[in-house]
Amino acid sequence: MPNPSESSRDPLNDEREQDNFSTISSPADRRAFIKTTAATAAAFAMPRWAQAHPSDMDAIRAEIEKRHDESVKRIQDWIRQPSIAAENRGMNEGCELTMRMLREAGFEGVTKMPTDGQPGIFATLDAGAPKTLGLYFMYDVKQADPAEWSSPPFEAALVDKPGLGKVVMGRGAVNQKGPEATFLAALHAIRGAGKKLPVNLVFVAEGEEEIGSPHFPQVVRRPEVLAALKKCGGIFMPFPSQGLDGEVTTYLGAKGVVELELISSGERWGRGPRKDVHSSNKARLDSPAWHLVEALATLVSADGNDPAVEGFAAKDRPLSDGEKKMIAEAARRLNEAEAKKLLGVEHWVHDVSWQEALELLTARPTINIEGLVGGYTGPGGKTILPGKAVAKIDMRLVPDMTAAGALEALKAHLAKKGFGDIEVRMSGGYDPTSTPADSGIVHAETAVYKKNGIDPVVLPRLAGSWPGYVFTGDPLRLPAGHFGLGHGSGAHAPDEYYVIESKNPKVQGIDGAVRSYVEYLYEYAQIG
Repeated sequence: MPNPSESSRDPLNDEREQDNFSTISSPADRRAFIKTTAATAAAFAMPRWAQAHPSDMDAIRAEIEKRHDESVKRIQDWIRQPSIAAENRGMNEGCELTMRMLREAGFEGVTKMPTDGQPGIFATLDAGAPKTLGLYFMYDVKQADPAEWSSPPFEAALVDKPGLGKVVMGRGAVNQKGPEATFLAALHAIRGAGKKLPVNLVFVAEGEEEIGSPHFPQVVRRPEVLAALKKCGGIFMPFPSQGLDGEVTTYLGAKGVVELELISSGERWGRGPRKDVHSSNKARLDSPAWHLVEALATLVSADGNDPAVEGFAAKDRPLSDGEKKMIAEAARRLNEAEAKKLLGVEHWVHDVSWQEALELLTARPTINIEGLVGGYTGPGGKTILPGKAVAKIDMRLVPDMTAAGALEALKAHLAKKGFGDIEVRMSGGYDPTSTPADSGIVHAETAVYKKNGIDPVVLPRLAGSWPGYVFTGDPLRLPAGHFGLGHGSGAHAPDEYYVIESKNPKVQGIDGAVRSYVEYLYEYAQIG
């Protein structure tokens, strides 16, 4: 821990301490005086959670190490239960397994919350503490094609990964079952050490995050859930925040998102074939596929980079001077070459600078084509004129845009441009989030990171999305974000992994990640 700077010392107080020391006659008394003074100084240098509970952490650390294998098995068991909302695969079983793990970790009143889609979960853990913290989980994962993986996606194998150490590989390893199970391990360790949880917890979970959380508001806005959440000082989601060199970035919010399909069909258009026909007929028939391509071209600028939908970004909030300074500092500290290497790119859009690229990532709304589907896509050719074509689109939103406003702007744009026949089918989405930098959850996470020797980079918002708007927006208006040490990668991709035993001293394995959650709870409990 750092020593106080010389400029912070009080000379008068130094003289008084020296006078007190001089009046102590025996060597034994002097040793006792020195020991007491050193202990007092050390206490002031400790993080606040350690001051309040100086004996707890040793016992909890021992319990974490003792329960290492149990914690790893919990992650593996969770990964081995597929729970894919997009395929309606294993969802009920995934929900029940999550509820069982919550009960085992000490949560009370664990309740399945029906929605118009997959069920959510609500639970509480009353420790009789003065402060209450909210907790968000998701129990669904993305789809996985086993042919693309080096280890089966639902086997949860422990694999040695060069440069990283032992990792668990599987769908959901990092997004989000690994870090969520790690947080539950922290609760087991606290209870196993015979210690009392320093905060109360209110838990909410959903099974549709990976399809845009279309029904999560039905969980959060139940009267009993809202009443419990209103007691919270903030909401957080477990997340392994460390990069490959151990660095951490703290985000004060996240972009919103709208996921949808644009469907062009001869049946709805009234032109072109209603089903696939021989491509020789293109000479005399319109093409629904080309009709879709023409519509897509109107959504963005000619280079595909700037949204061109009228009114789409009318309410986007420009970066403040403070946010620009934050990004400038991040650009100074973050490695541009490493970022490009990770993405496999050589240029930013319009060849902008590193700082400008970070500003765009943080503050630019986007309209992106996720995928195009139409006609024949198998090996070789098949000369047909498709009767239908589909574009999968996501639109990223910044404050003060809304998902509803973006969707309406898109529909109005298509109608105005002569593409009103194209069906717009929204599958999920939600508004952006913002959390104040001086909120309790941000103070707590920053304190824990710094206690672990990490000075986090701070950015105004995450370029990705999560449904934190249900917490940060009306009626709750709570700060919400992510926290956790540890590392993982490959979310939504083959060979997704989460580090279990790290070979890199700068990156925590699962035991270090468990400790970080314990420290976070104690630190939050002590914030004034």
